[in-house]
Amino acid sequence: MTGPIEPGDRVRLAYVGCYENGSVFATSDPEVAAEHGLLEAQGKEREEFEPLSFTVGRGDVIEGLDDAVVGMGADEEAEVTVPPEAAYGEHDPERVREYDPETFEGMVGQLPEVGLHVEAENGLHGDVTAVTGEHVAVDFNHELAGKTLIFDVRVLAVD
Repeated sequence: MTGPIEPGDRVRLAYVGCYENGSVFATSDPEVAAEHGLLEAQGKEREEFEPLSFTVGRGDVIEGLDDAVVGMGADEEAEVTVPPEAAYGEHDPERVREYDPETFEGMVGQLPEVGLHVEAENGLHGDVTAVTGEHVAVDFNHELAGKTLIFDVRVLAVD
């Protein structure tokens, strides 16, 4: 039996991440993923849902999850609520950009459509949130920005 988890330890977690309304956005469990429609929504195979491995304190995962496992032990379970500032930050209106429809089409190579996911030349990812005759709005905030996230975690292993 190892002692409590400390920064520098490598851990493996089983997890289910959901929003405050209970809808699941991420998990390591293929059964949970199938049940909540994540296989189709994320275009993943069952085998791609696996435990999360990371070194504690290195910033490999969001701060709220990194901090939460410190002091836990193998086989321990916890529910962790992570506010936006310890997750993906607040939603920043400055990161919503507007483009002329022709400019957008030239950059992306396809017609603008709400929900379309785009990658800018600078590597930023965004989603089209509005389309009118005059402009196309693209939100470059992380899709989980501004959201409080709740994780049910179970420590599978500590190295």
